[in-house]
Amino acid sequence: MAPPKTIRSEKIGKVTFDLVERDGRFFGLADRKRVSEEADADTTWRILLQTVGEAMGRYAGMDGAKKLFLHYYPGGFHSDAFSERPYKIKAKLNLEKTSSLEKALTGDADPEQVLSAFRATNMLFSIEQARVQDVLRSREAKNFIQAAANFAEGDRKQSLGMLDRILSPFQANKWTIVTYLPFLWRPSEHIFLKPEATKDFAERIGHRFASLYRPELDIRVYESLLDLTAATRLELAELEPRDNIDVQSFIWVISGSYDGEQPRT
Repeated sequence: MAPPKTIRSEKIGKVTFDLVERDGRFFGLADRKRVSEEADADTTWRILLQTVGEAMGRYAGMDGAKKLFLHYYPGGFHSDAFSERPYKIKAKLNLEKTSSLEKALTGDADPEQVLSAFRATNMLFSIEQARVQDVLRSREAKNFIQAAANFAEGDRKQSLGMLDRILSPFQANKWTIVTYLPFLWRPSEHIFLKPEATKDFAERIGHRFASLYRPELDIRVYESLLDLTAATRLELAELEPRDNIDVQSFIWVISGSYDGEQPRT
């Protein structure tokens, strides 16, 4: 009999999950306790997450996430009742009108108009809004906007380092602040990161972002977030999400933010 071989190991929340192969069989372990055994690795892993999630009183997997989302929004993304999209679209359109990505890239965006875009939603906490105001009313205002625009345009690693340097003196080097403008400018490519909600969502569906997340502005965190976003968008294809505004809204709903609320029909 061959010795067991661990082929996948991830810590999600407080639980360590292992996928082990031995003699052509696959075993799913939660904190070293056997939970599932199948002939197929993917099935073993899925059952492991599902079973442990249910035992913890939380579903696991995208099927459960979609069911929960459709409980709150039976009509899906395209129903009139879907209230998470309109205010974000309004903020996006206003930002494009007053401080487009093109203006931001050339340093011509108006900091006060950009500040208005931050104030147009409740996606940031009040303390984060106050720190954004400090930045956008400082000498660093246009540097911040331009760095955020470069990040949105695709120069992620270098721009993230620049954003960290600009925002740190204001204690504003937060993922919420860094990802807000790129998300509104380019929602087909970028996504807003609300850390606790997104970690919670990743934990529920068993994505590695839950264990990789760090508050520091590390490009690996954002790359993992984009992987989570792409995987979620693929799984949601039947619901036809239009962009990452829909995906981010889905994450927010599933993260527990809607616990106890009534379906919106």
